[in-house]
Amino acid sequence: MSPNKENYLKTIFELEHDHQKISNKNIAEMLNISAPSVTEMLAALTKEGLVTHTPYNEISLTKAGLAQARELVRKHRIWEVFLANKLHYAMADVHAASDILEHATDDKLADRLNDFLGHPKRCPHGGIIPGNSEEENDSDVTLATLVPGDAATLQRVIDNHDFLSYFEDLQLHLNERLTLVKKEPFSGPFIVRTDDRETVAISENAAGFMFVTDVVKGTADEQDKQ
Repeated sequence: MSPNKENYLKTIFELEHDHQKISNKNIAEMLNISAPSVTEMLAALTKEGLVTHTPYNEISLTKAGLAQARELVRKHRIWEVFLANKLHYAMADVHAASDILEHATDDKLADRLNDFLGHPKRCPHGGIIPGNSEEENDSDVTLATLVPGDAATLQRVIDNHDFLSYFEDLQLHLNERLTLVKKEPFSGPFIVRTDDRETVAISENAAGFMFVTDVVKGTADEQDKQ
């Protein structure tokens, strides 16, 4: 299969696991290509039995497509761990390099690399590595869904270069405990507090790219103070 087709399968897989709508537009935005190109490729993947695409633009992977996409994501995220932990790549840069490496990685190399790394359960962005964890589904609660007073653990972030560059500037870290202090009006930022830092302002769009777990709801009194 061509790297181009593999990128489509992986993109559909990741959109599904990020609980985003799987549409021609979203696929085009993630792959930075035109919408007509997406339509043409989806038709080809449907013909090969890897994707289902209804006239109402409902896009999903078939069982065969899911198996291939899952293996691609596994290889991609294993390479991300290697690049981040062993070669000290910045978090924002590991995705593009792994995109190249995954297509040239056979199963034997992926297994050897996985053994070398000790079977990591998550990639540097917090995404589950298929086959290495008992968990199969990523968390689907974003920071943007919290209300003032709620506390949660930052578990993963979307693997997007522009967002990750912004995220690095925030100096937040995965597995860090965050408490939402307030949400500014008129699409203003989310103000969060960490256990060992002052407050941090996070844009509304970025809050939708940050997934949290272990949410503890704030009390009514705490929320009334905001």
